[in-house]
Amino acid sequence: MAQQAFILRISPSGLDRVPEALKESQLIIGWAEASGLLDSNLTWEQFREIINNIYYSGENTLRRAGATAGHMWRFIREMNKGDLVVVPHWAEFYVAEVAGPAIYDKNKVSADTAYRRPAKWLNNNKAIRRDLAKSALISRMKTQGTCAYATDLLAEITECIQLASTGQAPTFHTDLQTRLIRETLAELRSGRMDSFGFERLIQTVVNGLGADDARIIPRSLDKGADILATFRLAGAFRQVIAIQAKHWQPEPPVGKDVVKQLIKGIEAESANLGMVITSGAISDEAVAAAEKYYEDKGIKIELVDGEQFAKLIIENGIRMS
Repeated sequence: MAQQAFILRISPSGLDRVPEALKESQLIIGWAEASGLLDSNLTWEQFREIINNIYYSGENTLRRAGATAGHMWRFIREMNKGDLVVVPHWAEFYVAEVAGPAIYDKNKVSADTAYRRPAKWLNNNKAIRRDLAKSALISRMKTQGTCAYATDLLAEITECIQLASTGQAPTFHTDLQTRLIRETLAELRSGRMDSFGFERLIQTVVNGLGADDARIIPRSLDKGADILATFRLAGAFRQVIAIQAKHWQPEPPVGKDVVKQLIKGIEAESANLGMVITSGAISDEAVAAAEKYYEDKGIKIELVDGEQFAKLIIENGIRMS
């Protein structure tokens, strides 16, 4: 069976359980009161119904129950022995190799940590710095869900493990890339750039990443989004991304008000996704606001800070039309 990869956020009930997971050589997920999910005879509909009855019985639709069931289904049914699991933890991340099937520990229900999987933590149980990861992996680690697919990033994950575990010395390429990212970030923050120039730069980068169109919204017509980018998936499915551009210094970081402003733009423009791109930093408040909107509406908001944006520019270049 081909090796897979997943992103897993270990914070049941909003509590950091990563230290416990490391100590016990296990992966942990929440929703512990929904017992019975290990029954392999359950269909998807039955699996979702158990979760709905326990956690979302007052909801008018099955959307939130379906989203939660998706996270649990991936953890219980789709992870296999030998798969890699990336666990974000503040400014670092850990990588584990799945060592066995999911289990249910009844003694852990009150802590919301009953569902677990045995795991072997790689890199000698040590964290890996996020700056070793490429922009695509950094972006996936910011996923606004508990468990997400990352098999398409296996090569990037493996590279990070090798760099961290072997203590591999930086090469000319990595040294050059690091310096270029640092200098690009400095230019974004203090170079020949104002808020209008920052919007034009984002427009250029988004076009270079394959957008059919990336349109800057005139300030007089701004409903909450500074840029609207349109992508077509498989040449047919139209995706509209509403982007809020913030040309800021690291302090103060982007707050929840910026996310709320973007949400207005997403809804006014009927966008499928949202992005906040800043030359500065992202606050925990902004992260929480984006997560709540995803939980309530099912629409993801990607939060890109200055370092990630600089890395995106260096890794992909600026393709002028």
